[in-house]
Parts: sequence; structure tokens; C-alpha cells
Amino acid sequence: MSASSGIEPSQKAPSFELPNANQNSGPESISLSGAMGSNGIIIAFTCNHCPYVVGSESRIEDMAMKARENNIGFVGINSNDPINYESDSWPNMVKRASKGMSYAYLHDADQSIATIYGAQRTPEFYLINSAGNVVYRGRLDDSPRDPSHATTSELSDAIDSLVAGEKIAEARTESIGCSVKWKI
Repeated sequence: MSASSGIEPSQKAPSFELPNANQNSGPESISLSGAMGSNGIIIAFTCNHCPYVVGSESRIEDMAMKARENNIGFVGINSNDPINYESDSWPNMVKRASKGMSYAYLHDADQSIATIYGAQRTPEFYLINSAGNVVYRGRLDDSPRDPSHATTSELSDAIDSLVAGEKIAEARTESIGCSVKWKI
């Protein structure tokens, strides 16, 4: 299965309610509206094993902190097939979350949320404003595996523009990372 083009900037973000593997961040089940801050939310499609996610982990945490500081919710969603990719199973999500993850880590077991959003890679980010519209979709920066080579900061820039009430200069970028591991 492959994802459709999905939700793009200026479109309404579809709602969801998913189980949360991070017992230290939020309730057992979290919805889009429940995770939304007064200025919006960031959804990060992520996983446990992708080297691009692993290489970005500290910067993803930095974005989660920046989001909280700006009254923006932040959730990670793992949509990978846990059967063919055991490292992305629920027990392994719980284990990863327990190692200091500061945000809710949601499980999209049937891949319906990744499909409707059109998520293609891990990591891939959706910044949604308080009205529920996607205002940015794409990458964290241009070097997810190695922060020392990053020359851009698209997600951080988008957060700054959203909070300042300004138009986001680059509302859509192509994510860099592993493909979402679709069920066969």
C-alpha cells in the first residue's frame, strides 16, 4: 500500500484518536483536539528504527520543547507495520518512549492516519494552526541524519512564523527519511 498525496498546507487536518505508548506524557489515548495547544499542534510521523529519525532524535525533542514553549501541542505517530518491522511494535514503542521522550507517542496500528494524512517518510512533520488547518508540511531541516550538516531549519522557521502571525515562507518541503513501512 502506498499513501495518497494526502493533506497539504491550507487543508483541514483530519481528526484522530490513537493509543499513547508514552505513559509519562498524556493519557492512554490521545485525540488531535486533545493534544492541540492554544496555538496549534505538530504531528511528527516517526518510528523506532529509521536512521534519519535516530539522527534527528535530539532535534525532534528540541522542536517538542519549542512547541510547548509556544503553546503548540506535539505528538509523534508511529504508523509502520509492526509485523514486518518488529522494532516498531507496541512493546518497543513503550521502551523507546520510556527513555526520556517528552511527548505523546501514538500508535497508528491500522495505518489509517498515515494514509489519510499522506505521510510518506519518517520523520515527516505537519504543523497545524489553532483553527485546525495545516500550515506547514515537510522536513525538520535539510540534514536529518547529521545535525552538523544542516543548513536550513524549515520546521523551526514555520513555528516562528505561526507564533508571530506571519505567513509561512515555505509551507511545503519534501521530507528526508525512510519510507513509511506499509503493510503488505
